[in-house]
Amino acid sequence: MTDEGEQQEALVKRAEDEREEIFRRYELGLDPSNVVDSWENPTFEIYHITDKYGFMHDSRLPTTRNAQELHRNNIEAERDKKWLKMLGHWPPPADKLHKRVYKGIPDRVRWQAWKRLLNVEHSIASNAGVYARMLQLARKYSTEARQIDADVNRQFRDNLAYRERYCTKQVSLFNVLNAYSIYNSELGYCQGMACVAGVLLLYMVEEEEAFWALNTLITDPKYGMHGLFIEGFPKLTRFIAHHDRIMSKIMRKLHKHFTKHNVDALLYAIKWFFVVFVERVPFSLSLRVWDIFMLDGDRVILSMAITILYLHKDELIRLKDMDAIIEYLQVKLHKNFGYNDDDAIQALERVMKKLKDLKLDALPPAKSNEFPSRKLGDFVEADMEKKIGRRRNDYTDNEKQVITDVISRQEQNAIEVQSTVSYETSECATGTSVASHGSSETMSLEDNNVHLKTANMLQNNTPQRELLLGT
Repeated sequence: MTDEGEQQEALVKRAEDEREEIFRRYELGLDPSNVVDSWENPTFEIYHITDKYGFMHDSRLPTTRNAQELHRNNIEAERDKKWLKMLGHWPPPADKLHKRVYKGIPDRVRWQAWKRLLNVEHSIASNAGVYARMLQLARKYSTEARQIDADVNRQFRDNLAYRERYCTKQVSLFNVLNAYSIYNSELGYCQGMACVAGVLLLYMVEEEEAFWALNTLITDPKYGMHGLFIEGFPKLTRFIAHHDRIMSKIMRKLHKHFTKHNVDALLYAIKWFFVVFVERVPFSLSLRVWDIFMLDGDRVILSMAITILYLHKDELIRLKDMDAIIEYLQVKLHKNFGYNDDDAIQALERVMKKLKDLKLDALPPAKSNEFPSRKLGDFVEADMEKKIGRRRNDYTDNEKQVITDVISRQEQNAIEVQSTVSYETSECATGTSVASHGSSETMSLEDNNVHLKTANMLQNNTPQRELLLGT
């Protein structure tokens, strides 16, 4: 054997040993022999600061319930009864299901409802033994274990379910993601998947349920998340282009404001699109959006993005630099959305109706690269580069195309905002209408430093799937 061959063999052996050690730690779980560094376990402070979803807060939660909260709890208790009855006679009439989902699935029955909306029980019955086999193969062949381990260690650590290192939910999340990286070998693993699977596991009782729910969200064309996570992000490109088109039609003033300050949708909408608003709006509201997303599919995501921007457009226009706008959309709205969940969802319904009336609710047709081309579940052994965990230093053609698309889109946006033709047709979230007015404002390409921060963000040596989703 040549020196190069011996070196590769040694690197493969090292990667195999590392993978086995990672799996062994998760297998041990909370066993006292599984010693964890102190920095890996956040301190526990449970009482008074934990909300109903298990998330911990820096400030104290109220010690008493106000009348409004008690009223909401009473309403949810009544909805529990209605949902339990409806779940016993599944499927219900479409109009009845629509009405109840948009009112909000009660938290106690959410996992049962999600299982039915995603047809999980049918997937399990049709694929007996597949999950166990994928998990077994993952332990022997997964090339994603190191990255998944790192992401599990930072996913929802402010939630009691994931708080302790190697706790039950962390183990389940690690298993589901590794098994899925083998099942859908073309996709493998992308960091946004940890958040999606993490939310599912907050509600799904069994790992196998979460695995098949994740598969439906990724491979079913109704949701089509494969196209978001696959190399080159073809669906993200489609989402962003259509998002910009909607902005230019119904929120022209805000669209011009964003372009003026170099606020590309890639800078604020990544987590909106990839993980359906988790950690970008309050968790209770993101769950309501997830409910509707599971019912009505990916058009809900675009509509909710427009709803957020519409509800907060006045404040956004008052912000005069890119960093302030991005902080507002990425951080402040998560802490304080400014509207209660019911009002936000009612606004979403109105936006969806308005976009449908304008024939803007549906995305342009997807291309074939947004869907799996390999047969799911067929094991494909990784190439040598992946086996030894060597990072790429150059972009693939697909990734280079993303950079080109970003620059091209920003140039086009800058050109469009110079037009005096206005499509400002609606105050869509309030149900009222305002007359449109031509704009006399102009903006030069020189003033609008269009390439800039987004292209620079992409043009470094970090693989794009980690770069875009690692925050």
